[in-house]
Amino acid sequence: MLQDNLILEHYGLNELNFDTIKSYRDRFAEVKPAHPWNALETKEFLYKVGAWGKVRDTHKEGVTLAGLLLFSEERIITEVLPQYFLEYRESKGNEEWTERFTSQDGTWSGNIFDFYFHIHEIVRNSEPQPSIASSLTEVLINMLIHADYNGEGGVILEKQPSHYVFSNPGLLLVPTDSVFSNTVSQLRNPNIVKLFSLLGLCERSGSGLKKVKQNWSLHHYKTPAIDQDVSMHRTVVMLSLSTQERQVSSSEKDTYNTSIDDSGNNFKDVEKYQNTPENDVEIDSYNKNEYSYNKELIEELKSYNNDVNSFNKEDNYYNNESDLYNNDVNSYNNNHNSYNNEQGENSSNLVNVENIDTKLWDIAALAREKKRLSPNQMEHIILELCKEKPLMLKEFAYLLERTPDGVRNNYLTKLLRKGQLQLKYPNQPNHPKQAYLFNKKDIEK
Repeated sequence: MLQDNLILEHYGLNELNFDTIKSYRDRFAEVKPAHPWNALETKEFLYKVGAWGKVRDTHKEGVTLAGLLLFSEERIITEVLPQYFLEYRESKGNEEWTERFTSQDGTWSGNIFDFYFHIHEIVRNSEPQPSIASSLTEVLINMLIHADYNGEGGVILEKQPSHYVFSNPGLLLVPTDSVFSNTVSQLRNPNIVKLFSLLGLCERSGSGLKKVKQNWSLHHYKTPAIDQDVSMHRTVVMLSLSTQERQVSSSEKDTYNTSIDDSGNNFKDVEKYQNTPENDVEIDSYNKNEYSYNKELIEELKSYNNDVNSFNKEDNYYNNESDLYNNDVNSYNNNHNSYNNEQGENSSNLVNVENIDTKLWDIAALAREKKRLSPNQMEHIILELCKEKPLMLKEFAYLLERTPDGVRNNYLTKLLRKGQLQLKYPNQPNHPKQAYLFNKKDIEK
């Protein structure tokens, strides 16, 4: 693989497109109006930004590979990189492209700098939401700076009605599962990164795609997908414009916020996960009940009472851990009969989706993606969520995409018993704003 700092001794200024260089310098001056490089001659400016190189031993100089890719023309670039190819294509879902242009069509320079801004304009004009357009150009810039331009297949951006596909030669230099997390970036083309970063178009923090994932989650789109074709030595990123099964709608509110009618007995809707096989652990009590939801509620109360009894059996453990949990146990014993009231007060309050922090949504992603997790994995996720902020039962259900009863009975009561979580209102377990807190004292022990 050719390094992008390679100096091409036989390629001088005449091999560059001066319209592209002028465009770059105009944008540089706009971003950095007081920068001393603005006063430099063309060659010296290109040297400063990494597009021009000097061979110290021989005093020879020339365009760097990065400079050729950003500022030259397709015909000249392919002399050095025969596989070089850029393409944008768009369709309405059929086999015919409604719009398509490539680096080979001869109507423009064909370099990656002009390609980026051409696509930037298309995306900005076609996507009405600025945040979506920004995410798309973020993935585009990542594709351009990390591509292996000596590889086959070219850099391709394809737009379909339901999704975008970004495909480029070269495999990831970091593990796939860390691409969307905040990690140190491994650079295949450091000079290209520098040239784009000087315009404020990218950073070397490795956090660009993490922001894209967060933005996609906030718009409730399906999680961006990354695929690596080892045989073809290509990386493919797909950004879906389809919403996840979990949608912000009346059905979602019914799912996570069961309400009670005037009689206080009949629930309006059974949660949507009731008949999902994958959730059989949490909803076993639901599946066993074929009669009425009132009878189901009775079963839940029995289950809850069993949990209370388990608290009693382990009160010595709580005494050893802290007096606070002694109070919790007594409170549960004294108040378990008011569980019905807790359902009426808490569950009728809707989860405010806008208040769900993006970081929380990301922490809980694994639970939403995999409906079968080991207890240890789920407990770890719950503890990580509580480290960020206190959370109510309905908020856990929303973030984890599990039933409230399943979350409480299978995980929260156990974590309370272990002393890893504590209640926000320990003496009032049925408090309408009851929440679960991470117990920092557990760490200190």
